[in-house]
Amino acid sequence: MGAVDAIEPHPTTNGPDDVLGRYRYAANVPAGGLMIDGRPALTQFDPSRIGRYVLLVVRDPLCAYDEDPAAQFADELDDAELVGRSGMFTTYSGTYKDAPVTVLSGGSGGPEVELALMELFEHTNADTFIRVGGSGGMHASVRPGDLVIATGVVRDEGVTQAYIPQAYPGVCSAEVVLALTQAAAGQGAPFHLGLTRSTDSDFVAGGRPAARGYFQPAHLDLVETWTRAGVLNGDRESAPIVTLASLFGHRGGSICSVADNIVTGARFIPGAGHADAMSVALDGVAVLHAMDRAREAAGLAMWIPALAEAGGSE
Repeated sequence: MGAVDAIEPHPTTNGPDDVLGRYRYAANVPAGGLMIDGRPALTQFDPSRIGRYVLLVVRDPLCAYDEDPAAQFADELDDAELVGRSGMFTTYSGTYKDAPVTVLSGGSGGPEVELALMELFEHTNADTFIRVGGSGGMHASVRPGDLVIATGVVRDEGVTQAYIPQAYPGVCSAEVVLALTQAAAGQGAPFHLGLTRSTDSDFVAGGRPAARGYFQPAHLDLVETWTRAGVLNGDRESAPIVTLASLFGHRGGSICSVADNIVTGARFIPGAGHADAMSVALDGVAVLHAMDRAREAAGLAMWIPALAEAGGSE
């Protein structure tokens, strides 16, 4: 089913200075996180059944899912099985074109993503984490129904700033970007490559007046500022996924469908382009799996185009 065979032990310190060792409350916090009946408490997944490639999705009504998005993804997997369900998260694992895939769905926003990621980082050997979701367009070139494959993410939210100063870049894995791009081009899906901006506030921080028209002078130039900087779209989850994956030595990426555009005034279309985003994400994982096999066989730290010339990618 594409599960990780063995879970490597995690270090008990976080560097040569042993910062954790100097923390007076360290002994009061469970080293491996909270557990319920031998499973991570918040996700309740079986760590031995988590695949190498993890797609993180949100139960978002704006994406017009027919059912829980994890279950909807599972319909496209071979040998799919439910490997975890809690009050917050649902997790399925299986294979897609031989790639071991796990799809985890949860609620919206960076804080909830953080909860899932910490349990994935702590208890599994998964090394690739991709956000698949919906977003709003912030650039005139982007239309409803288009896809945005992020090359980097503006960290305009709070979760990642709790881990590392804002100067740290939210850079997507080059291999993930290449694989998603090949999949999108192969499917003929309309897509863009560029920057995504993540915020915690989906209203005023995204340039949308809140209830009863609440807005502040500081918000007036927000959309124009980021549009002129080349930001293509906005969401709430890409920055935590990409940044935390990088901090923990993993690969992160993001592919989002676009449902409207605040710059052009293109009206909201529920689920616009999201079926394409899901399909491209799965094909992208299959491409990445082939790239990984070729790279590992060649003993390289990163996939390079020469491997494709030698038949090392699909």
